[in-house]
Amino acid sequence: MPYACKPEETKGRLYSENNERSLHRNNFQRDRDRIIHSTAFRKLDSKTQVFVNIDSSSCFRTRLTHSLEVSQIARTIARSMSLSEDLAEAIALAHDLGHAPFGHAGQEEINLAIKNLGMNIDCFEHNLQGLRIVDFLEKRYINFNGLNLCFETREGILKHCSKENAQKLGDIGARFINGTNPSLEAQLVDYADEIAYNTHDIDDGLNYGLIELKDLQELYIFGKCFHDVKHLYSDTDEKFLILETIRSLINILVTDIINNSTNIIQQINPKNVYDVRDKCNMIRFSEPIENYLNEIKRFLYLNLYRHDVVLKAASKGRHIIKTLFEIYMNDYRLLPKEILCCYSDNINQQIIDYISSMTDRDAIACFKSFNR
Repeated sequence: MPYACKPEETKGRLYSENNERSLHRNNFQRDRDRIIHSTAFRKLDSKTQVFVNIDSSSCFRTRLTHSLEVSQIARTIARSMSLSEDLAEAIALAHDLGHAPFGHAGQEEINLAIKNLGMNIDCFEHNLQGLRIVDFLEKRYINFNGLNLCFETREGILKHCSKENAQKLGDIGARFINGTNPSLEAQLVDYADEIAYNTHDIDDGLNYGLIELKDLQELYIFGKCFHDVKHLYSDTDEKFLILETIRSLINILVTDIINNSTNIIQQINPKNVYDVRDKCNMIRFSEPIENYLNEIKRFLYLNLYRHDVVLKAASKGRHIIKTLFEIYMNDYRLLPKEILCCYSDNINQQIIDYISSMTDRDAIACFKSFNR
């Protein structure tokens, strides 16, 4: 399609490269592979999605498994809409690279530390940190810092950004100043993310015993899916009914985003990728499905994300983050030598980069080492 991003027409990388060793991969496939091989991507295996990941035997989702699930959904949507599957996959795999330990509670505590400790840093936001990781913090190449990803992949990582921060980012931040849109591939990854975390948080919440099936059945779209599945498989164990219901729900959401977005694109008829950026957001759910999904999100917020068990774990994570910031701000020489020597930047930023890069278990172990 003319409005799909094409790897041979990328707006380029931060640093020019010799591509002789990449004859069998296009630019977006190279980005995907660089992300998969990065340290930050591997660390997602031990970073919280909803449940703090202390027990390595836990089967609950982490940032890594969530990213893989988002990638699978994004590829399906992109393929069905004749968009760049490779670009969608790369963005999906990288979209959570900047998350701090202990999920959103960790991010909130880092921002409190920035404010309370007078760190002279604007704020911590995981999308901005993800871009900082791929542009600068990853150290894997001789000729440049970061992963040197294509503009289109970097653009997709930066989902949110204030105008103040956008002004510091050059071309990659221009759309937040000008009010334009990212590529269709970046847009669809946002929705793939939403589909993945809403449906799979239901799965984890049920497995963890924090939400109950009878309450979920009162939600229109989940209740309908469960009723239809139970009608087909009336003698099946409840565990399998739940799994089949979640698969059915994902299929409904993916099918709706494909059909509704395709209709919008046909009506607007963008001529190329530049036309996409100047038009309205063209990837979105139909209004009924959006309403049903909002009902699920409200339910999860009240009954899962605000559950005492989840909040208690988040509170422990907050305490750990707060303590580590106080320790390193009091004496930055306690930072690992390789962190202090790896780049020239202000010490406050080094502390933020170091703590935010930790996995949940890294942060817990570091905290315990200072409290023996």
